[in-house]
Amino acid sequence: MKILVTVKEVAAVEDDFEIDGLAIDERYLEYDLNEWDDYAVESAVQIAEAADEDVEVVAATIGPERSEETIRMALAKGADRAVRVWDDAIADQQLLDVNAKVSVFEQVVAEEEPDLVLTGVQAADDSFGATGVALANRVDYQWAAVVNDLDYAAGDERATVRRELEGGVEEITEVDLPAVLSIQTGINEPRYASLRGIRQAQQKEITPFDLADLGLDAESVDGALELTAMYEPESESDATIFEGDAEETAAELAGVLRDKGVVGE
Repeated sequence: MKILVTVKEVAAVEDDFEIDGLAIDERYLEYDLNEWDDYAVESAVQIAEAADEDVEVVAATIGPERSEETIRMALAKGADRAVRVWDDAIADQQLLDVNAKVSVFEQVVAEEEPDLVLTGVQAADDSFGATGVALANRVDYQWAAVVNDLDYAAGDERATVRRELEGGVEEITEVDLPAVLSIQTGINEPRYASLRGIRQAQQKEITPFDLADLGLDAESVDGALELTAMYEPESESDATIFEGDAEETAAELAGVLRDKGVVGE
């Protein structure tokens, strides 16, 4: 059996940062594995560990060579190998939209032929939250989105999932394999990468692909979205700061509350 987990390197921005044109200056970015994908990796590894048969867990990412450091975290946590897709045509995109990502992952699925695909519900940077379902539609797999509980054993023909719906409603349903499941945070407790796992990850295979390797061309990643501006939104606040000792500030606060009608005279 084979489980494919799509993972993404995302950037966290420092509190103080500068915008350079249509991007945040690299000096203020720190890269890490997307939080939702961490839970997807853990779900896949748990299935593999509980299996009576061989289960291969393959991590797949779209990202530059720099992202190999991040994807090795997935390998350190138990994934067996990884594939990384990058191309000059992808690098030229200001914003890789869902359709472009799915075009790439569709070919990865065709290459790997997994029985189960796990994705994170969304990414912390663009927050599209649509890649898993869109991929399932493209490759004609069954799907379930926003899965917060998964009952599945390797070799079974279907998985039982609990998924979040709108308004706090939850649904329990069965999904036939092959399937794509988008995994929600809280479904499990992602493990820390052990020192042994980190060392082993350095020896695990990360296979690089460009678009041509997957039978794609530059047009396949041309997105419909265009990034036109980037700015820090202005913060509007009527906050009043009281200075002085506790007695003075308490008296000032009481006066404001009386003026606002919150407390009586």
